[in-house]
Amino acid sequence: MKRYSETVLNGHPDKFCDLIADRIIRQAYKTDNEAYAQIEVSVWSDQIFFTGAVATKQKCEIDLKKIVTETGNEIGYTKENHIDASRYKILDLICRLTEPPQKWTNFVNDQSVVIGYAGYDAKTRFLPPEHFAAWYFREQVTRQLNETLEGHGPDGKILVITEENSNDWRIRKILMTLQQKEKYPFTDFTFECSCVLKNAFLKLKEHDKRWTGEWKEIEVMINPNGPLFNGGSDGDNGQTGRKSVMDYYGPRIPLGGGALYGKDLSHIDRLGSYSARKFALELVAKGSSEALVSVCYAPGVNTPININISSEVKLHTDPYDYFKFSEMQKQINCVDLQYDIYTLGTFYNPELSFNCVNYN
Repeated sequence: MKRYSETVLNGHPDKFCDLIADRIIRQAYKTDNEAYAQIEVSVWSDQIFFTGAVATKQKCEIDLKKIVTETGNEIGYTKENHIDASRYKILDLICRLTEPPQKWTNFVNDQSVVIGYAGYDAKTRFLPPEHFAAWYFREQVTRQLNETLEGHGPDGKILVITEENSNDWRIRKILMTLQQKEKYPFTDFTFECSCVLKNAFLKLKEHDKRWTGEWKEIEVMINPNGPLFNGGSDGDNGQTGRKSVMDYYGPRIPLGGGALYGKDLSHIDRLGSYSARKFALELVAKGSSEALVSVCYAPGVNTPININISSEVKLHTDPYDYFKFSEMQKQINCVDLQYDIYTLGTFYNPELSFNCVNYN
């Protein structure tokens, strides 16, 4: 059966906004480990807009210019690129409150449907293979932006079409749209991109024999619309939370009702999604081939109003106790804030993914 999935690089304007929003939330939690923060970021051309609220017991110093510039520099929005993050004009409409944040964080703060999925095994990070493949190629290309593809990017997208027949998995098509540096021959650029993708494919086959087929059998499309120079916010607007399909499990698995980035760590969309994924992973670790967990919440109600679990095994834990907001909230204090821990990107973290294969 043919399946497909897509990811974007960090230089895509939507993902740039996601990363900035979560850095602001991390800053709030460094100020107050019980902080509340809801942040929306949008960007267009050389303008970047901030809305939302931050509540901390002590005054929270948030240097938006510094966060934008540092994030941009890390992903490649530098003066050598088409976009220089240090030149963004900032419109700050964030409401900063110096008061105890518990009136927003100590209860289910919204109605929500959250979904958790796990399947296959550690070699796919317990994700659908097509979605793992899209993420895998994304990471390989990102690493090469400092090596073979140095100077290109950072804006880009990758779409992978696979065919899955039992333990015979084949990649049928790879579509990559990548920003390239100006005054660089297009044919040289596409050749270098193809080499990066080929090497990544061969490495993937080495680590998981279920990926079969030959490179020559894969249709590769690189910038089929021609050279892309004006990437990032100069070519497209960006906004927090618009890449939900790729932040969760790809198009194969249904989504819940909310996005992840920009949400407070206690927000039920985010905390519930993390807990549902964790519960699904535990079911697979106990022997289920796949697990799909769906949980419904009502505002102000500690216990879920409904839970559906599709799994071949059961845990001894009562799901309604496991998914009580008060129980899930205890996990927040264990979060290492250097990671975007509630997104699929960190489900690639071996600590969260049960002995994942290292592709370095």
